[in-house]
Amino acid sequence: MRLSLIGKNMQPSIARIMIPASPDGSSDVPADVLIVEDDPIIAIDFEDRLLGFGVTSVRTVGSVAQALAAIAARAPDFALLDVELSRENSFAVAERLAALKIPFVFVTGYGAETRIASDFVNRPRLQKPCSSDALEAALRSRGS
Repeated sequence: MRLSLIGKNMQPSIARIMIPASPDGSSDVPADVLIVEDDPIIAIDFEDRLLGFGVTSVRTVGSVAQALAAIAARAPDFALLDVELSRENSFAVAERLAALKIPFVFVTGYGAETRIASDFVNRPRLQKPCSSDALEAALRSRGS
């Protein structure tokens, strides 16, 4: 079990994110998070950190079609959306999440020069690579 690895030799930031959610199940993090990310390494990193923050279910998809299908199958409590996917952007997913009143945060590796659809310019963004503190803050605030 990876939680047994917490100890003296682990960096404090790693140990902090590996603390499990409270035993009674109460938590201030969403239970189910959808990651829309086309880079598998980045997706795995996000998933690992989210689970470390206490999220109980993380689903990862790499395209708009997969994201819309995942939302239709089971609406998430929160989502991380990579703005620029392989050959498309994630704005159709953002529109669906907004219509369902599901909080989300855009994630981008392109910084301020990333063009965000006008309906979403005021939505929070995380710059890739993002720190664990920034990711956790976005998660706990539900992107507000």
